[in-house]
Amino acid sequence: MAKTSLIQRELKRDALVAKFATKYANLKAIINDAKKSDEERYLARLELQKLPRNAYPTRQRNRCALTGRPRGTFRKFGLGRNKIRELAFKGDIPGVVKASW
Repeated sequence: MAKTSLIQRELKRDALVAKFATKYANLKAIINDAKKSDEERYLARLELQKLPRNAYPTRQRNRCALTGRPRGTFRKFGLGRNKIRELAFKGDIPGVVKASW
């Protein structure tokens, strides 16, 4: 089980990303638009740098929904590798069967 403080920190990041999502997307669109003048793109970069650090989506970390483990998380299930294994052996994940050949 991950420390609860780390899980709470990640939830705080998620809230900040959601709060600034539209502003972030608008600024990124201006920066990547080659039709805009260099001055406009430069000002957009400066505005982007003024956003809180945790407002960037790249700072988010995928965590296991059950344990909070940050590594070995499968996007399809939202679970860590060891929890997927446990639940698959119990038969709790539909469509997942043990391989045999």
